[in-house]
Amino acid sequence: MLAVLPPAFGEGSEIQGNEAPANWMSNMIGRLAPMDSGLAALLGAAVGSATTLGAAIVNGRAQARSQHAQWSRQHRRDAYARYLSALHDRDIAMDAVLDALRSDQPDLPDIDEKIGRFITLAREVHRACEVVILEGPTSLAEVAERVTNASSDLSHVMRRMAENAHVGNTTHKAEDTALAAERERTLYQAVKDFRLAARSTVGKTN
Repeated sequence: MLAVLPPAFGEGSEIQGNEAPANWMSNMIGRLAPMDSGLAALLGAAVGSATTLGAAIVNGRAQARSQHAQWSRQHRRDAYARYLSALHDRDIAMDAVLDALRSDQPDLPDIDEKIGRFITLAREVHRACEVVILEGPTSLAEVAERVTNASSDLSHVMRRMAENAHVGNTTHKAEDTALAAERERTLYQAVKDFRLAARSTVGKTN
């Protein structure tokens, strides 16, 4: 025999035989409970996966930014090191020219050879400086520009001394020698300032 449930239990629902509405509800809840638990577990797993994925994305981006910053610092460090190395080699060549020009009897062919080496190394400095300027930051590029200006000021004196040596003019030799020494000190300080600024830029302060 089929009995129609009261509307309170859902219109059109049916129970078998003389099963009471209360027992029917208990049975239905018992059958649905495992489904609800499984669904809850599934939803929990989905939320957990989403959270884990979100954390992985955030951590991945943070790691990528950290790696890029490290790569950038290393790239700059290499550029600064090449520039300082090129300056070192060029300045040794410049010192050799100035020492030869200070002689009472300058060896002109030797001076010309030393000047040729200086010019070659000065070009290397220029190329290395261009990379420093491109890498930045602007503050360091400004310090590098001071090095360039100090180098130019000293090379002008050196060129004048070489020209006078070739024509045998010693009128301003003592004056130019003293001026060259002063500008060497200025250049040395400019290079020192660049070195300190470069260390600060790549994160080294001592």
